Amino acid sequence: MEKSAPILITGAGGFVGKNLVETLKAAGYEHLLCFEKDDTPETLAAYCARAAFVVHLAGINRPKDPSEFYSGNAGLTETLLADLAAVGSKAPVLVTSSTQAALENDYGKSKLEAENAIFAHGEKNGSPVYVFRMEGVFGKWCRPNYNSVVATFCYNVANGLPISVRDPDFSLPLVYIDDVVHCILDAFDGKVMQEKSARPICHIHPVHTTTLGQLADTIKGFALARGGAAAKALGGETPTLAVPTLADGTFEKKLYSTYVSYLPESDFAYPLTMHTDARGSFTEILRTPERGQFSVNQIRPGVVKGNHWHNSKTEKYLVVAGTCTTRLRKVGTDEVHEIVTSGETLTVIDIPTGYTHNIENTGDTDAAVFMWVNEPFDPEHPDTIPLKV
Repeated sequence: MEKSAPILITGAGGFVGKNLVETLKAAGYEHLLCFEKDDTPETLAAYCARAAFVVHLAGINRPKDPSEFYSGNAGLTETLLADLAAVGSKAPVLVTSSTQAALENDYGKSKLEAENAIFAHGEKNGSPVYVFRMEGVFGKWCRPNYNSVVATFCYNVANGLPISVRDPDFSLPLVYIDDVVHCILDAFDGKVMQEKSARPICHIHPVHTTTLGQLADTIKGFALARGGAAAKALGGETPTLAVPTLADGTFEKKLYSTYVSYLPESDFAYPLTMHTDARGSFTEILRTPERGQFSVNQIRPGVVKGNHWHNSKTEKYLVVAGTCTTRLRKVGTDEVHEIVTSGETLTVIDIPTGYTHNIENTGDTDAAVFMWVNEPFDPEHPDTIPLKV
């Protein structure tokens, strides 16, 4: 679909709507017809007359009276479709529904009615229609303490508030907001996963399944890694500095990004524990289960640190300020290799296993060295053997 085509988005100010609108703006879509709950029926009709594609996100999920499910879900959908039919629009219509449409409750039945209306519209008018039955959606900008347990847990834990886990084994199928948006964008080009049936249901992919207990524990782990008030509320005094597995597409990666989005602005920054002495300081930044440990080493002029070697550990040194000389000697030999690096020309030095090594600040000012080691330090198995270069 051309980026100049008008796109009608109902519920544009909601959780999914806001993420979709901002993504479309960033991608260069020029004409977004954003319909929100306070807009008039006349505005909706006018937008329908112009729309080249309709994304229907508006709906009701927590009304004061169950009758509002039907007026806010099925009723609004029928009004939208009537407006499109009145102007003879053949615009594709995409609606976000819920997996609860298969259940016998008022919310689910109102969603099913909306689905049926969409399919009937497509059959009568020849318009392409896409009905997405979505699992629970999580991600940035979702309202906490409303209808998303992920948003509630993230917000409460980040703000040092308690959370309630009634059934730790309760299974939760979830989809991530960025995946929802990408699937909607796929529909713009007719590339969407649909069931093979007379009235095909579309699905967001991938679906991540966890339990309520696992969800709570993982989010608490995020807080304990950073320390601060959120960690203290959970009984953690010393930050673990642990970052979860962040492989592309994993649930933990998406959940971690979601959690960080709920941090209070007063807690964006957090202090680290600096181990200081006359030589300078050593400060661990973070540690990961599969990508090792990251640290900063500050070294005073003339100071030498190191003089040890490792069997299995391998390190990388990067001098980011000052000038340092790194010396390496293969264990059992006499030849010493010297490498001079400085913050003026960033150069990474690999420290191989089986080489005793040290680093000396050979400049006139304090040096700062960024260090990576391929496994977090374990005091019970340090794999650090003292030996002068």
